[in-house]
Amino acid sequence: MSYPMNYVLALLLPPLSILLLGRPFLAIFVFLIWVPALIFSGGLTHPMFIVLAWILILQSHEDHRAR
Repeated sequence: MSYPMNYVLALLLPPLSILLLGRPFLAIFVFLIWVPALIFSGGLTHPMFIVLAWILILQSHEDHRAR
């Protein structure tokens, strides 16, 4: 998956974006926290998960660049 598309996906569904980076356990963990956080906070915590996904995308991009 291209990186610009993954950034857009991170805006909408951060756990899926993390899963596509190849981190399935972290994606499941984030999903289990993300859904209740969206329900109970009314979406106020969503930006925190977006930032997490973007940091992981940047880290993955840097890892590929270093190879």
